[in-house]
Amino acid sequence: MKNSKVIMLICASLFFLCGTVWADDTVTEFRKRSSDRATEISESDIEAEIQFGEELAARILGRFRAYDNEKATRYINLIGKGLASYSNRPEIEFRFAILNTDSINAFAAPGGFIFITKGTLEMVENEAQLAGVLAHEIAHITEKHIVKELNIKGGDESPLAGFASILGGGTSETMRVALTQLVDKAGEILFEKGLKKEDELTSDKVALMTVTNAGYDPVAYKRLLQGIKEKEEGTEKTKIVSTTHPSYEDRIKAMEKIISREWLNELKYLLVKERFDEYINL
Repeated sequence: MKNSKVIMLICASLFFLCGTVWADDTVTEFRKRSSDRATEISESDIEAEIQFGEELAARILGRFRAYDNEKATRYINLIGKGLASYSNRPEIEFRFAILNTDSINAFAAPGGFIFITKGTLEMVENEAQLAGVLAHEIAHITEKHIVKELNIKGGDESPLAGFASILGGGTSETMRVALTQLVDKAGEILFEKGLKKEDELTSDKVALMTVTNAGYDPVAYKRLLQGIKEKEEGTEKTKIVSTTHPSYEDRIKAMEKIISREWLNELKYLLVKERFDEYINL
């Protein structure tokens, strides 16, 4: 399946979560939706974020080919959209795709574009672990980490004033060069430098909240990171994630503090292995 076909698939708005486990709303205050922290955002800012994200998503698909597995891609969209329904960004249509690379990583582009690598899926053992990875990337978007880092806005205060017209073809070559340079910076963040350590740890924290609200075992995500650390750390497959994320030790310790403080290990929520094995047959 060509990249264009995958883009059409992940952009489809008909994939809504059916049958995914849902939790009640009474466990702890920790499980409050992150929408409590939502801030006002203008329509022009939203448009700029989405259009910039489209440019960055195209850059990601130019670096890694999309994986030719429509069944798995559809499944990941179903799970991802269900998780995104707990986010504080209802104005964003989230889209998910698989990248055909053995490296272990996942990427989030502003505007709702999320990519998980085939190598990561091969390490995942159940739907709860998959939910943790997707929720982490969703958090990068809901927390607007790249948007804030690069000051992506639709108004005159943005580095690219008149952002929408740039992408629509209505501005000068100088502005188009500025856009390209901004996308280059975002690519450098994703593939080389990484986001700030606190941004990654925040995304882990929000991911734990999200998967718990969705009824998944929140400890499963921590187990996935432990498994990657024990089996693959230092190999070529984890080279990118090791250089663009905090150490596994730091992430696991931070998650353990949250899990212990909020008694998340006592919840005994679901792993959903059978359905995962049915759809993720790589």
